Amino acid sequence: DGCHITTIEGVGKVKGDSLHPIQQAMVDMHGSQCGFCTPGIIVSLYALFATNPTSSYLEEHLDGNLCRCTGYRPIWDAARSLCDDPVTGPCGTPCRECPERHECEMECNTDDKAKEKADDGAAKKQGDTCCSSSEDKMSQYTETLVKDKANWINQPNEMFPESLRLADSKENIELAKPLVVANSTDYQSPSTWFKPTTLKQMLDLLEEFNGACESGCKIIVGNTEVGIETQFKNAVYPRLISPSESIDSLFSFSTTSTHLEIGSCTSLSTIQHKCHDLASQSNLARTVQPMHDMLRWFASTQIRNVACLGGNLVTASPISDMNPMLASMNASLILSSVSEAREITRRKVPVSEFFLKYRTVNLQPTEIVEKIEVPILKETLEYAFPFKQARRREDDISIVTSGMWMRLGIQNSKFVIEACNFAFGGMAPTTIMTPKTAEYLVGKGFCEKSFAEARSVLLKELELPDVVPGGQEKYRMTLASSFLHKFYLAVVEELSKDIQKMKVDPETFSITGDELPTLPKVGEREASGAKTFVSASKPSIRGVQKYPAPRVAEGLEEKEIPMAKAAANKDGAVGKPSKHQSGPLHCTGEATYTDDIPLPPSTLQAALILSTECGGIMESLDTTSAMDVDGVVAVYTAADVIALGGDNTLGPIQHDEVLFLPVGEKVVTVGQVLGVVVGETLESAQLGARSVKVGYGAAQERIVVTIEDAIAANSFYDYARHTMEKGDMDLISSLSEQVGTLGSKKVGDTVHVSGSIRSGGQEHFYLETNSTLVVPSESDTNLTIYCSTQATSKTHTYCSSTTGTPQSKVVVRMKRMGGGFGGKETRSVFASCAAAVAAKLSSRPVRITLSRDVDMSITGTRHAFVSFYKASAVLTEEGAKLQALDVQLYNNGGCAFDLSGPVMDRALFHVDGVYHWPNFRAVGNVCKTVQPPHTAFRGFGGPQGIVVAEHVVDHLALACNVPPETMRRSNMLTEGNATPFGMVIGESFSGKWNVPTMWDRILNEVDVPRRRTEIAEFNSKNKWVKKGIAFNPTKFGIAFTAKFMNQGGALVHLYTDGTVLVSHGGTEMGQGLHTKVCQIAAQAFGIPVENVYVNDTSSDKVANTMPTAASMSTDMYGMATLEACRKILARIQPVREKLGPDASLAEVASTAWFERIDLSAHGFFALDNDRCGFDWDKSKPDNFPDDAPDNSWKGHPFNYFTQGVACSEVEIDVLTGNHRVIRSDVLIDVGSSINPAIDIGQVEGAFIQGMGWCTIEEVIYADDDHTWIRPRGKTFTTGPGTYKIPAFNDCPETFNVSLMEDVDNPFAVHSSKAIGEPPFFLGASVFFAIKEAVRAARTEALGSDSYFEMRLPATSERIRMHCADSIAAESMSVGAPGSIETFQPRGSY
Repeated sequence: DGCHITTIEGVGKVKGDSLHPIQQAMVDMHGSQCGFCTPGIIVSLYALFATNPTSSYLEEHLDGNLCRCTGYRPIWDAARSLCDDPVTGPCGTPCRECPERHECEMECNTDDKAKEKADDGAAKKQGDTCCSSSEDKMSQYTETLVKDKANWINQPNEMFPESLRLADSKENIELAKPLVVANSTDYQSPSTWFKPTTLKQMLDLLEEFNGACESGCKIIVGNTEVGIETQFKNAVYPRLISPSESIDSLFSFSTTSTHLEIGSCTSLSTIQHKCHDLASQSNLARTVQPMHDMLRWFASTQIRNVACLGGNLVTASPISDMNPMLASMNASLILSSVSEAREITRRKVPVSEFFLKYRTVNLQPTEIVEKIEVPILKETLEYAFPFKQARRREDDISIVTSGMWMRLGIQNSKFVIEACNFAFGGMAPTTIMTPKTAEYLVGKGFCEKSFAEARSVLLKELELPDVVPGGQEKYRMTLASSFLHKFYLAVVEELSKDIQKMKVDPETFSITGDELPTLPKVGEREASGAKTFVSASKPSIRGVQKYPAPRVAEGLEEKEIPMAKAAANKDGAVGKPSKHQSGPLHCTGEATYTDDIPLPPSTLQAALILSTECGGIMESLDTTSAMDVDGVVAVYTAADVIALGGDNTLGPIQHDEVLFLPVGEKVVTVGQVLGVVVGETLESAQLGARSVKVGYGAAQERIVVTIEDAIAANSFYDYARHTMEKGDMDLISSLSEQVGTLGSKKVGDTVHVSGSIRSGGQEHFYLETNSTLVVPSESDTNLTIYCSTQATSKTHTYCSSTTGTPQSKVVVRMKRMGGGFGGKETRSVFASCAAAVAAKLSSRPVRITLSRDVDMSITGTRHAFVSFYKASAVLTEEGAKLQALDVQLYNNGGCAFDLSGPVMDRALFHVDGVYHWPNFRAVGNVCKTVQPPHTAFRGFGGPQGIVVAEHVVDHLALACNVPPETMRRSNMLTEGNATPFGMVIGESFSGKWNVPTMWDRILNEVDVPRRRTEIAEFNSKNKWVKKGIAFNPTKFGIAFTAKFMNQGGALVHLYTDGTVLVSHGGTEMGQGLHTKVCQIAAQAFGIPVENVYVNDTSSDKVANTMPTAASMSTDMYGMATLEACRKILARIQPVREKLGPDASLAEVASTAWFERIDLSAHGFFALDNDRCGFDWDKSKPDNFPDDAPDNSWKGHPFNYFTQGVACSEVEIDVLTGNHRVIRSDVLIDVGSSINPAIDIGQVEGAFIQGMGWCTIEEVIYADDDHTWIRPRGKTFTTGPGTYKIPAFNDCPETFNVSLMEDVDNPFAVHSSKAIGEPPFFLGASVFFAIKEAVRAARTEALGSDSYFEMRLPATSERIRMHCADSIAAESMSVGAPGSIETFQPRGSY
């Protein structure tokens, strides 16, 4: 096809310092963490920079990549830093060029003035704050890379082969000829590719294959649909036709006086850009603008670059965006075929009549859609608008999409609707027109009353049953009705402009000013409904990062492993924002992940055999068909594990799982592993796994899927039930008698509330799925396992036990992960064990890499929680004081225990939030269901507990009529208070308590009171757009709650050239652990951080390790590494003294070696016995002091708390449920940061991940709320098509992060604090801000400010329906009646 492919390897490389400027910028600005997504992002930027884009162009088109680690802000900064458009503030003017610079109070200007003053002054003194804004970074390369842009911007074009540029070259002459490519594999039917170069050739092929040949053929342009069918649906197409671009009619875009003519194979990007260019022409603007606006949100730039409009039409997706748009605009399709006379014939079909039924269109097998004709709209009184709403704005399929068109006329001095079309996707099995609604409106006056009445017709025409594929029936109906209202408001807005045009130029429009009717009245508040993200500019994501000036702080090491301070490097690496050590490798694609490891000869590929239902007995497992597949070598099941001498049981705490389910046992989950198939290729193994025949018995009892199911069936892991009690239990018990009692609301009264709060699961969505390579050796007595895991020792233990191999002969090696987030702490083990068993039995290396859908189906998620509470507060002069909380927590543990008990325990430790509850009871219940075993996820139950506390405090604030900020601030823990688990707040017990100080600081810095006033004023002026602001604190306990886990080891080698190699028990998943450890070692030895290296994590170097989890890794392995370093330093100290202070480390090390001094040391760290561990079952000792806090005799579960606060402001579209985050400010206490750049990256990444958990990320199962999914218990959200993580466009538009100063922490290495998990909950400030915005809309609609439960995540459906306005209420009245006030959208919990 004449294309030249450039992969990441062709952009730049580390060797020879040959990074491309894009790669360099990403490294410099910390744009990678785990690095797995980085090559894709780099290549996307590389393609965009081929056109020398502006910043706004990048912001518009960087929409096809995802990152799970960074939070996107540093990637945005890196990308924009290479653009040469001027750096401006939000007003569009560069701050330092603004004529109102001295008066301007915008934050960008005030920050820049402060920075300018600092830059002009003396050198910064210790204690000052380092500040860096997005604007700073966008100016960073002005005199370097940007100035030198001419030398690199044309690289993509320069790399394009000269022979392909010349039209008359030999290569292009050959490419212009028709082509046939035959392809055959052993694992599917042969497929042959055809490339016709004329329309006649194309039609002849269709006649030959689709006419007489039963197997037919498929036409491919972008492969965006067929690729999915072959990859995920295992479709096989024997003949594929890919038309050449020389067929002009298929790839054209032209205009006539009456129509746009678009070739069916024209790429969507070409159409988008052509429409953008033509929109400047007044006669075409109204035709091309709606098409352009709809296309810019269609899929992603990468997909639009190759996908074509004809393919979109013919695949007939019921949720297509463009099909309804074209149908509404009266577009037609030109269908071509070959007649019996062998001539090309054509027929025209309106798009509105093209879709016959689900995935079936009015197209004969021998026809092709040649082109699309779109009538050109008039410049006035004719309108078309696109509408869509999805779970995520960018790169997501729509829930409901619509195109609406209308032509107005003038009759009797009134605007009258002459004609209209309303087409919808997502409301039927096909794109659907609404002729009854159109018929009702035609002839009616153009006014609000006509459209209000039309909404009733529309709802009846689009009525959905209660059980409909895709669910969300009330929301989808509400969206359709809301779109119609938006359309009316948008037309009024455009009509106002038309009236002005006609008044100015009446002759052109054949009308006099006296004949012009009056514009329908739409108030300013109502007009806000015309606003839609579809036509709005994409935001510019910017932020400011602040951190204390780098310094080396003393911490726990001076108590645990003191040494002479002279040995430390005073100017060393600790405290500096060093780059991630793997950053350059991430950015060049040279970083090696498990699946990148070159395969040894004879390696087999593995695929798992998975159950397709659950609840019954597996009666049979027939592998005969699998063995008949060419290339399949073996199938291994439970019987083979036993025959091998292995143990088939698994489980990190309770051994309640099996590696492979034995025949005759109950299938406990959909996707349970039944065995493994190994083959010469991945395709053969997968086909073999699909070929296995499994016999299932019927389920004998109701399948328990959700928490509600488990409560009804009394299905719990009873041994994990724990209770936390503090204070007066009689008072706690009396809360049940006070349900619903609000009191008289006078000082001294007690206010009682009760309710529930639900938080959903969350898929880890690490970019690298689980992957393992197992290499047997020494006659299969030894196994070397390369895998992507957070728990090398757990993998080591179970690969040993399942294969019957002594642990001393098993080595587990882990170089780096492409993300983990807790998902690879335990749930990676089964895949490694399956590969290990297969490798030992086959005597060959085996690799297994789970596909995305398999990984998401079976590895578990964050635990969903349902909590029921009763609480009370006493009214005071200043507000209210919390009195009591009684809460029952339930989490969905899934079909096996995994870590569900400890996750619940951490939720119990955090359900108090940052508040002082004098009387407290919390009970944790772990539910046993058929969902996959749920597991660790960043926060490990802490966020699920904290969100309950924040919800309850909000509920009490509303009931007490106290502002939420006042309620929170006046009830925070203070020094001397004790938590419900007995830890005393205070420096000597849990570290300095900073939350109140941080709260006050942010409250003032971001001026929350003023912004609340402004938001209230905005909301009063806008009916259909509402804003909300929320301010939330967090405290997160640092330590494994299981005491034995608070230990770590390290091995340090000092080489004679003065370089250092560190091996430790922690694993690198993007969190920068290795980089921080290198900084600690470099600081100890007084050498540059570049001279310290961590190779990998390996069980034969540091054995018996703990999982890299609980945010404890730097605390443990940093201390262990430092102990090892100081052992070596103590040994070489006499040599150093002998050689003198000027001797280099290399000279010292070399001399020490000759003097036979050991230059290697093992370091070990165990957290103080009195600062970790909690025994839930321990009774109060008889001699325990009566004045000691409740539960303090049970232990001290945390070493200290990482603390933070966040304030977020959002805007919601009441009519659709869309939301955007206007601004988020985060202040966090990380002690004295070892690496502020890494810590800020962790804060941003955790915040965005937390924001995703509570907004757009929704895990769905086949349960009572989703009966359209089959079989019961199946995971529905098994890929990026159904599960949405935040994208580039979803970040806070202003995202400011600050690390608190003067907060040394004496309980950790170099006075630092753990950072990986604590900021996660702060992302929930977005949820609570959304709730505030919804509350404003709801109060206006219902006339009262009453309590409502808004469940997590706050999806667009929940936002829209909880607004409870009249349009939503209209939808609720259709079909099964319901109250909009009490309506709860469905969810899986």
